[in-house]
Amino acid sequence: MNITEVLNIEYPIIQGGMAQIARYELVSAVSNTGGLGVLATGGITAEELRFQIKECKKLTSKPFAVNLMLMMPNIEELIDVLIEEGVKIVTTGAGTPRKFMPRLNEAGVKVIPVVPSVKTAKKMEDLGATAVIVEGMEAGGHVGETTTMSLVPQVTSAVSIPVIAAGGIGDGRGVAAAFCLGASGIQVGTLFLATDECPISKEYKEAIISATDTSTTLTGTKFGAPVRCLKNDLTMRYHELEEKSDTLMELEELTLGSLRRAAYEGDIVNGSVMSGQIAGLVKEIQPVKTVIQTLFKEAKEVLEKTKI
Repeated sequence: MNITEVLNIEYPIIQGGMAQIARYELVSAVSNTGGLGVLATGGITAEELRFQIKECKKLTSKPFAVNLMLMMPNIEELIDVLIEEGVKIVTTGAGTPRKFMPRLNEAGVKVIPVVPSVKTAKKMEDLGATAVIVEGMEAGGHVGETTTMSLVPQVTSAVSIPVIAAGGIGDGRGVAAAFCLGASGIQVGTLFLATDECPISKEYKEAIISATDTSTTLTGTKFGAPVRCLKNDLTMRYHELEEKSDTLMELEELTLGSLRRAAYEGDIVNGSVMSGQIAGLVKEIQPVKTVIQTLFKEAKEVLEKTKI
């Protein structure tokens, strides 16, 4: 099944719903270029979501989506808003959309969950998901335990709905690989951090383009909540505390507000600089349009040259 037709987009690319980062400025730019921009809702109010949707509509007439973190306490209000505002696509994470599927289906909303395993992908297909985003541990932010290379072909063999590959895609070679593994499209987050339209601090963007292949680390693995970030003083303190802690509470206190510190205050030493492992491939800050068009131009060239 062609994901571009399903979502009414030109390029088979979904922008990651990065919490506190995927705002209307970035989302509208992705959608205007022909991808699917995705508004983040992590940590925001229903009225802030309404504002983001309205601002996005001012800047694009193309489809865009809303990402729902399903464990948030105001999830019902967020769903109210997106339905009232006519959003027709959602991506989901941090829980199962089972409880909300009847209402979303009734409103004609396509539901695309982010999944970390074959088992979860099959459950989402049974629930009536339009597609699944299969995210490997190479991705930035909250991740699972399996790599993209291992996970995508196993999921594509197990489900009949479209599969979107996410995690570890940083250039046209990664795009081509995703399609060779059976994916119908890709989701990208880290690449969009280093774009003109991304509303984060210049310090955060510069940290991404200065990163190497070994610049990221996982925090939270001890308590089963791994998060991938660039290494800095915060991650060093986190690892030290993680060794001594018996509960997640102390660690959550350490990271409270840390993403905002990095993203909007420019504190990349004590802030959480979430990034995928492909940051080492990102060498410059570019317009969203250039990023997307280059990805698929390169992918086409790679696939045309591939001879087996």
